[in-house]
Amino acid sequence: MKHTAVGGQSHNDTRLVWMNGATMCLIVVCSFGVIQTSHACRQLYAQLQILEASRWYMEEDYGRLLLEQSTWASYPRIEQVAEHDLRMHPPAITDLKVFVE
Repeated sequence: MKHTAVGGQSHNDTRLVWMNGATMCLIVVCSFGVIQTSHACRQLYAQLQILEASRWYMEEDYGRLLLEQSTWASYPRIEQVAEHDLRMHPPAITDLKVFVE
């Protein structure tokens, strides 16, 4: 039969208690890390949603601005501004001169 000393058993029990305590501390620290990471992920996702909505509105504005630019730069619009606002007119046939080389 093997007999263990009372002091040796106490030493093992103390060591086991310390190991259990250290393991619990590590579990708590890791849990807080998971909580922090989840919170940061949610915040970043919310920011991403806001930026995507902003991008969508900017793309709509850009499309409208392109349409407006093409309207203002159209040939009939330029001709209208030239005739009415600037009082320009095409030259008469009699005012044209053709030079032959």
